[in-house]
Amino acid sequence: MSNPHEHRNEVHLVGRVTRDPVVHRLPSGDTVVSLWLVVKRPPLTLIRRGRQSVDTLELVARTSSVKDVVAEWRPNDVVAASGALRHRFWQGNGGLRSKYEVELADVVLLHRPDPYGEPAAESG
Repeated sequence: MSNPHEHRNEVHLVGRVTRDPVVHRLPSGDTVVSLWLVVKRPPLTLIRRGRQSVDTLELVARTSSVKDVVAEWRPNDVVAASGALRHRFWQGNGGLRSKYEVELADVVLLHRPDPYGEPAAESG
């Protein structure tokens, strides 16, 4: 039985890939694959009209098995992704910079739209 007070950093998303994944080579020589996922917000967060109804999140694959899967994803694919939220820091032009990203641990392609006209499946 797990401790109800145990700290956790778990992210579970289902959404639509917005563009082709990008392979980045790090100074260490390692590679990571990054991509962007758009996910609908839960209906209860949309109380006021005109509020943003989706979030676009950066996902990053660092392990070989996950990189191999996400490298094959394409825009409009509907996917499920799990991992942990990371807050990265680096020195850039103008000083210290940072961003949040989801570091992937488990991924699944749920639906790939027909390239001949079938619209992307709605998630959520």
